[in-house]
Amino acid sequence: MTAITLLDGSIGQEAVKRSGDRATPLWSTSVMLEHPGVIESIHADYFKAGATIATTNTYAVLPDRLAMVGIEDQLDSLLEQALNEAELARDNFGAGRIAGALGPIRASYRTDFQISFEDTAAGYQRLIRAMEPRVDFYIIETVASLHQAEATLRATRACTKPVWLALTVDDDDGDKLRSGEPLSALAPLVAQFDPEAVLINCSRPEAVAAGLECLKSFDKPFGAYANGFTRISEGFLEDSPTVDALEQRQDLDPDAYADFAMQWIAQGATIVGGCCEVGPAHIKELANRIHAAGHSIV
Repeated sequence: MTAITLLDGSIGQEAVKRSGDRATPLWSTSVMLEHPGVIESIHADYFKAGATIATTNTYAVLPDRLAMVGIEDQLDSLLEQALNEAELARDNFGAGRIAGALGPIRASYRTDFQISFEDTAAGYQRLIRAMEPRVDFYIIETVASLHQAEATLRATRACTKPVWLALTVDDDDGDKLRSGEPLSALAPLVAQFDPEAVLINCSRPEAVAAGLECLKSFDKPFGAYANGFTRISEGFLEDSPTVDALEQRQDLDPDAYADFAMQWIAQGATIVGGCCEVGPAHIKELANRIHAAGHSIV
């Protein structure tokens, strides 16, 4: 029997579906302004499904991203609301941990520009200050290159809470980051900065198994939470994209997703969950499978 940490799933796509609004470049953030309480309900449903972690809706609550749509002055209030909604869901459920999400500066999956170490640290500064007393750990999400990995790990080095590093890999070759750099080249950075866990996120589930074989060699707890997109399209790699540029898979129902995740557990993963387009029903099925296989969820 293995103790498995079961993460939650998609926040942004769930928010769009529940609010009924059209996606915008900051769809997961604007829902907190326009529909307070929706994010809390999403966290609550993941806890009910069996997840033990609520990941804060702060992936895109970053100064540069908010500045793109002229709401940078609302950064602190958005952070407060995201933390409050995660805490309310946890407290009402009566158990669980909170993970502070730190998304990429400027845009996801983009490897055609490099944000300096100094600018990365400055971008994360207010998030870390707000979250430090209120989260159990941080997840640096959707890291697409070696430079981005080093920049984000440097930026979180002084955090008093554990840091988990989540990497996004090539849709067709899980041995590579989206930058094309080998996943194995992260080994020196993992040794130097010592994150508590290393994961693969927001990648096609078919690409994850190969990547996990590499993560095993880092001598850290490892795992994955994949997305439900057909692939990351060229349109989404343009400036100010919306999720409308991505296509949801029709062949990744809860049972199919759980098949992938149980394979990752068989490889030695002790942390699993879901990313974009993986919802509460997927997490519930995965929880059932984990228990049926004789594992515990912690």
